[in-house]
Amino acid sequence: MKTFTPLIVLFFALTFTISTYSQTGKVFDNLEMPSKILKGARKYAVYLPPDYETSERSYPVLYLLHGAGDDQTGWIQFGEVLRITDEAIKNGSATSMIIIMPDANSGERGYFNAGDWKYEDFFFEEFMPYVEKKYRIKKEKRYRAVAGLSMGGGGSFMYALRHPELFSSSCPLSAYVGALTIEDLKMQITRMGKSYTEEEIQSYFENYNALNLIASKPVEEIKSVKWYIDCGDDDFLYEGNSLVHIAMKKKDIPHEYRVREGKHSWVYWRSALPSVLEFVSDTFHQN
Repeated sequence: MKTFTPLIVLFFALTFTISTYSQTGKVFDNLEMPSKILKGARKYAVYLPPDYETSERSYPVLYLLHGAGDDQTGWIQFGEVLRITDEAIKNGSATSMIIIMPDANSGERGYFNAGDWKYEDFFFEEFMPYVEKKYRIKKEKRYRAVAGLSMGGGGSFMYALRHPELFSSSCPLSAYVGALTIEDLKMQITRMGKSYTEEEIQSYFENYNALNLIASKPVEEIKSVKWYIDCGDDDFLYEGNSLVHIAMKKKDIPHEYRVREGKHSWVYWRSALPSVLEFVSDTFHQN
């Protein structure tokens, strides 16, 4: 028997190695939770890394926000988050993390508080505590990131600017940075068939415009977040992102600003996701 022992050991070692590298993460895209604030069930999706079910460790978390017209399934169906994240973890460019993808496209649309639609309150008072209790998520700022595209890019900007104590990094992609003027905001409200008071419009413009928040928030709070901003050179939202870059430069706020060839499309956002995963991983590790 002793003659075959090394072969047996080698066999089990190879089997373990193959099993480890063949593991994949899992996505669940039709989960839901109750919300008192939004008065009903809210859907969300989650990506769990390959070693989640075989470990007892806790993981950092990335909140990944979809754009207008999509829901919690967008990053899974069109963004290929499972394949891209598995590959990034396997090749070592990203750490194992949990990715949470909420739905902000049911009932009303949007990540912010507007009139009776209190989505931001829901996100921070109900949703974040719920998922961070349900899954093995590290709850410190250092291990929490937010990213998103278009409308979700706006959510990434505003959530991290308004709640910098909660996020270590923010990665807005092709972001809607908010109406550039209050007149633009009023026209948007009219097109949506909504009606708000002048006071409500002014408050919304001040609270959900990245440029206003950069101008008004304490610089050190903004600097406590690592920023990765990416927008295509043919994207219709290019102006707003450029103005944010300029505003941050003027205040000496460190940030990565990428302008790559591309437009407002899933081809662009899929190509951006590996860099986002690497950026937030570096921030989790505080390299």
